[in-house]
Amino acid sequence: MAHIPDGILSLPVLIGGGLVAASGVALGLRRLDDRIIPRAAILAAAFFAGSLIAVPVGPSSVHLLLAGLMGIMLGPATFVAILVALLLQVLLFGFGGLTTLGINTVNIALPGVVFGMAFGPAIRGATRPAVRAAFAAAVGGLSVLGTGGLVALSLWLSSTEYTPVASVVIATYLPLAIGEAFVTAAIVAFLARVRPESLAVAAR
Repeated sequence: MAHIPDGILSLPVLIGGGLVAASGVALGLRRLDDRIIPRAAILAAAFFAGSLIAVPVGPSSVHLLLAGLMGIMLGPATFVAILVALLLQVLLFGFGGLTTLGINTVNIALPGVVFGMAFGPAIRGATRPAVRAAFAAAVGGLSVLGTGGLVALSLWLSSTEYTPVASVVIATYLPLAIGEAFVTAAIVAFLARVRPESLAVAAR
């Protein structure tokens, strides 16, 4: 449900989401350089592929977002990676919509950037693997819950008639948050062992 289609959200929500997304992408582009571009491309491809595998949860469905991992490794450049992946999904598979591209980018990327940058110093500075994994799991889980909350907020701001749907959306994101926490912790733990410098890019 993170891919909100066209024709659902109100015009003010679409405009507001587009403006925030544009600001995030502009900031992210300033952070891209020769070291980050390959990493951003790999993570965008992982998000693109993971989003195609939807798991039914109640009346909705969920899929891996990896926004928390992107926030740790890319910082604001997460907006760029998410935007490119979402645009390709709209054009190739009809997932989401063109008018909702901005708000969908914000809903997925913003929590990852916020929590990734908030917990990033603790992850990079941790000396114990268990502590690093715990912080990474928190980023992964909280990013998913943040996306669920923003999707619900987008629906509610568009029309109060969407309130029941917004409540269901939040509930369906709870199991995904748990799964994403484990995935993020595992990937960060692996990268810390084999390529620790990849976790320091966002700190520039």
